[in-house]
Amino acid sequence: MLTAKQINIRDPFVLYENGKYYLYGTRAASFGQKVNGFDVYISDDLTNWSEPEECFCSGDYGLNTNVNWAPEVHKYDGAYYMFATFTKPNGLRGTYALRAEKTTGPFAPHSEGALTPDEWECLDGTLYIENGEPYLVFCHEHTQIIDGTVCYIPLEYDLKRAKGEPVTLFSGSSPFYITKAPDDGHFVTDGPFMFRTQNGELLMIWSTFINNQYAECLVRFEGGSIKNSFEHLDPLIDNDGGHGMIFKADGRLFLTFHKPNQSGFEHPYFVEIEDCKNTLRIK
Repeated sequence: MLTAKQINIRDPFVLYENGKYYLYGTRAASFGQKVNGFDVYISDDLTNWSEPEECFCSGDYGLNTNVNWAPEVHKYDGAYYMFATFTKPNGLRGTYALRAEKTTGPFAPHSEGALTPDEWECLDGTLYIENGEPYLVFCHEHTQIIDGTVCYIPLEYDLKRAKGEPVTLFSGSSPFYITKAPDDGHFVTDGPFMFRTQNGELLMIWSTFINNQYAECLVRFEGGSIKNSFEHLDPLIDNDGGHGMIFKADGRLFLTFHKPNQSGFEHPYFVEIEDCKNTLRIK
């Protein structure tokens, strides 16, 4: 068995089902480049974890040309769908959908190429359902546009392709707590994840850098819809932890994220959080 501190992954994602925790993430070696896929770790208690079991081999499908980043697994329409970032044939990054019958895979490509715009460099797509309609929330990378953005795009119900134009929500430089540009002038946007509170408020967590420290940030949408206006709330974490997601287990609510944001040393962290109806708070 392994402890979380023995697991070297970035971008942790937990699926809780039938009393077990399934942990996915970016193989942190070489920052997830040409690492040939993803693993799943299994736990009964969030403390002791199994050895990694490969759930997707990207080399089998020509998707190991460069990055293999940020896998997350959602149960949808009777199957399990993994959304992950790969390098497209045109050399730009994009988020693809994979599919499996079991939480442990094996996953295989499902979408018809990347779901994100072909001419954009994108990463960290997450599935969001509103009024029965699927959307992909993702980041348009700072590597292409300097001031990275968080966007969404509607998907076909079968998740094989996008069915509309992308909508930009905000840029990395826009929150009130961003006071100056980093030395390179780029503003990072990473890891969006949607969460609906117990009274129907719609929140989103996402990551950027605040004073050169990786951070977990928070947004609240008006009227419970991603299509409405929104406001930036105080960050949840501003001391070198980020790219997180939220999961529920046995009546408790958890945030997982990786820390530190240093290649070779990243580990998943799990903290209990409180649903405060219109915001979130770390307990």
